[in-house]
Amino acid sequence: MRILIADDHPIVRHGLKLVLASDPEMEVVGEATNGNEVLELARTVAWDVAILDFAMPGRGGLDLLGDLKREFPDRPVLILSIHAEQLHAMRVLKAGGAGYVSKESAPQELTAAVHKVASGGRYVSASLAEVLAAALSRNGDKPLHETLSDREYRVMWLLASGKEIGEIAKEMQRSPSTVSTFRTRVLKKLGISNNAELVRYCMTHNLIG
Repeated sequence: MRILIADDHPIVRHGLKLVLASDPEMEVVGEATNGNEVLELARTVAWDVAILDFAMPGRGGLDLLGDLKREFPDRPVLILSIHAEQLHAMRVLKAGGAGYVSKESAPQELTAAVHKVASGGRYVSASLAEVLAAALSRNGDKPLHETLSDREYRVMWLLASGKEIGEIAKEMQRSPSTVSTFRTRVLKKLGISNNAELVRYCMTHNLIG
């Protein structure tokens, strides 16, 4: 299995390669540090599975997931994150991700996850299965944050995590005015008026840890 990995931290990429190298059926054929590099690699290197960090500079994991699924609809994409599954896994699966693995559990779960998605399945850990079961048991009314686009969702989450407009603009490689526009849309869709209410909303819905 030929695997692309993407993370902006060299030590994380090194760790991923070590984990994947423990399986003789897997080979890392490309490494990327940001979203633009991922797309360039995906278009020039033969690959079977991509493993993307959720929060890279520029295009984050969710943005890239959409791009890759449009161009390579039959190739599975795993999202890797430092954040627990209950925060973002549902969003990732709904966006077409083949699975979500926390970096904490990656040494134990990653090779199994790659095998599962490479064979056409979706990887769901035991803890993620509980999250999905809980979501199905709730009544059918969607929470307001489900109406956000992937970029709006990222801006919401970064704001709720304490980032300023300028920091978010740098991380997403967008202008501050563009990020401010996203913020305005988020507040409108969530029916709130300021960042403090945004933080409360995200805490109430377990969107930030």
